[in-house]
Amino acid sequence: MDAAVEVLRKSGAAKMEKKQSRIAAEGIARVAVNGNVAVVAEVNSETDFVAKNETFQEFVQTVADTALASGLNGGANGEDIDALLATNGLSELLVEKTATIGEKLSVRRFAKVTGDVVTSYIHGGGRIGVIIAANGAADDAAKEAITNIAMQVAAMSPKYTSRDEVDASFLEHEKEILLAQAKQENPNKPDNIIEKMIIGRLNKEMKEICLLDQVYVQDSDLTVAKYVEKVAKENGANMTVKRFVRFETGE
Repeated sequence: MDAAVEVLRKSGAAKMEKKQSRIAAEGIARVAVNGNVAVVAEVNSETDFVAKNETFQEFVQTVADTALASGLNGGANGEDIDALLATNGLSELLVEKTATIGEKLSVRRFAKVTGDVVTSYIHGGGRIGVIIAANGAADDAAKEAITNIAMQVAAMSPKYTSRDEVDASFLEHEKEILLAQAKQENPNKPDNIIEKMIIGRLNKEMKEICLLDQVYVQDSDLTVAKYVEKVAKENGANMTVKRFVRFETGE
């Protein structure tokens, strides 16, 4: 499937549209916050009907609370799930809830962030769960600012906090895709012009996938980075966004 999508992108049929690989699952995400630590957890069910069930939702919150207290870090690809299920009888509770609800339930993944200030945001009843951490300030203004940024993360789905996090191999791969697109669209243009086009397109993509480079949705005159600078200056702080995690159910 990934190879097919790449062929389509190179041919221009898929352009730069975002690719999401989804599993056949419903469910919700829930968050838990304690002091300077926040956790987001995703649990899957077979149907959307069960995802809206109060018993299921309470179980997902228990998973998030258990993950927060566990000391485990988890990860976007399901790391530490076995260790989490072995904590505080969670595995037995999963069996019990599966029998009660009558569908296969799966604790899919969880992740944790820490910082001087942390906050969370749930969108669409749990379809999207975001946690975010910042350093350098921990007052109410800082919490309000990163809550606003968490809403940005939910809406705009960045992949990275900043360009510093973008892997060199990812950049090279994107350049390869963009080169194939540019040459197909402009077969008669010289290589030096094609190179400039690629740089321009890559910069545009970075502004979409890097949180701090994105246009701030609540004030289009600012990027997210400029919004953070503005809040920090107004409060005499040196606030920086440290890390975020965004889970979208089933992605």
